[in-house]
Amino acid sequence: MKKTLTVFAHPYLEHSNSNVELINFYVRHQHYTLRDLYEEYPDFHIAAFRERKRIKNYDRFIFQFPLIWFGMPPLLRLWIDEVFDRNWLNEGEENPLEGKEVYILVTTGGKERSFSREGTYHYTVEELISGLIVSLKVFKAVIKDIVIVYEANKMSKKEIIRQKQKFAQLLNQE
Repeated sequence: MKKTLTVFAHPYLEHSNSNVELINFYVRHQHYTLRDLYEEYPDFHIAAFRERKRIKNYDRFIFQFPLIWFGMPPLLRLWIDEVFDRNWLNEGEENPLEGKEVYILVTTGGKERSFSREGTYHYTVEELISGLIVSLKVFKAVIKDIVIVYEANKMSKKEIIRQKQKFAQLLNQE
């Protein structure tokens, strides 16, 4: 089993039944480490050196977050800005993301049809989180899948559990 780091960022977790249930998966499995950025860094002062050291210990990464105002939560954006190091791209430098599998799990309250060229917002979720996608590709990470959970705030407990099972199956296939 691959040692997996889940970088989770949700500024309003207490209002998100779907995310609470989805992160319970990581807590229950020994090969997964959950890092809740809003829990660890409520003051937004990221220990970049410690985080860089930490990510070297993992084979796979999951970035899980809600879409907030059509993008990543601000603390996740800051975490990427502080932790990802351009020096990793220099010849002879260790790049802890190179060749590592990455999954992105995004929840949103919006309907799937709203996130399309013809939809209400005229952009797909992938386009709205392109900063993360491009950053991961620049550092030569391997994006295995982007899972989007639409209308997460309207899901029943049964639907949330079904979504969690689908995501767990996806992770266990690899």
